[in-house]
Amino acid sequence: MTQVATVLGIESSCDDTAAAVVRGVPGNMEVLSSVVFGQADLHSDFGGVVPEIAARAHAERLDVSVAHALEQAGIGLCDIDAIAATCGPGLIGGVVAGVMTAKGLSAATGKPLYGINHLAGHALTPRLSSGVVFPYLMLLVSGGHCQFLIARGPDDFTRLGGTIDDAPGEAFDKVARLIGLGQPGGPAIEKIAQDGEAKRFAFPRPLSNKPGCDLSFSGLKTAVLRARDDIMAEQGGLTVRDQADLAASFQAAVTDSLAGKAKRALEVYLDLAPATPTFCVAGGVAANMTIRTVLETVCANSDVAFDAPPLALCTDNAAMIAAAGIEQMPLRAPDGMDLSARPRMPLDTKSTAMLGSGKKGAKA
Repeated sequence: MTQVATVLGIESSCDDTAAAVVRGVPGNMEVLSSVVFGQADLHSDFGGVVPEIAARAHAERLDVSVAHALEQAGIGLCDIDAIAATCGPGLIGGVVAGVMTAKGLSAATGKPLYGINHLAGHALTPRLSSGVVFPYLMLLVSGGHCQFLIARGPDDFTRLGGTIDDAPGEAFDKVARLIGLGQPGGPAIEKIAQDGEAKRFAFPRPLSNKPGCDLSFSGLKTAVLRARDDIMAEQGGLTVRDQADLAASFQAAVTDSLAGKAKRALEVYLDLAPATPTFCVAGGVAANMTIRTVLETVCANSDVAFDAPPLALCTDNAAMIAAAGIEQMPLRAPDGMDLSARPRMPLDTKSTAMLGSGKKGAKA
């Protein structure tokens, strides 16, 4: 029987500085605390995340995040069994800040250190929130990533497909800027789209006629730009109605694209004859209730259980990193002080990189 572990998690891969304490065994865990310091106010004037600003904010807030997480959990550093920290992928300045904080804590306390793939944190979140059993189908959909994965174990993921260009969250942010909405773009578009007409603009569903599970959102973003430019050329600007209709039409196109490819991914997954077939979704875009509802319907039509974590566990957080640490601790030795921060770190290392490779490794 696996021993109960109490793990401190640290997450700093983008613009959220987070620390959390999770206790339990693989598939049965409890979040004792979760602290997240966002940076939206620091980046709002720039229309997106500025890496240098994000890295500085992480360096200033990580120790405070850890102290608050321990205080909320009612424990001290001496009471934890291990430290788990995101070691990639992400904005390298932020990842370095988190890894160095974790190394310092490990060196000072003698507690073992585990470097965690940020994507594994998202992909294993259903194990934390619902105790979902392997194998399950995972749609990891966020600001920087979009992949269909079969999760066979805590460190065993098979990619079925994903975006060949922009991630959905990235497209949401860019489209929000195009039509004059605030950041982050996902919540801004979802909110105004509630009052919009999704059929006003016939935006494309890229790769919908192509076999496989790959997606594309770059062309969709360009279609929104052209529609916006046509409106502005005709009337000199966008009305609130125009913004709402553009947002609703764009969101419908993203939703349809994800739903169509989800059906194909389910076919591949169900060929494995899983005992308890489950489709899970995680990542920041999974907080979009329109997308969640449509994916839930797709699953119901295939007689597959649908699982989506609570909204607080969809966006970047450290509880998922601590939980991934608990999942992986029985399978491998701790990392040493030579643990490196990585801007690129694919989950499925056996498949060919979708977006190519470079000196820093495979992009995805």
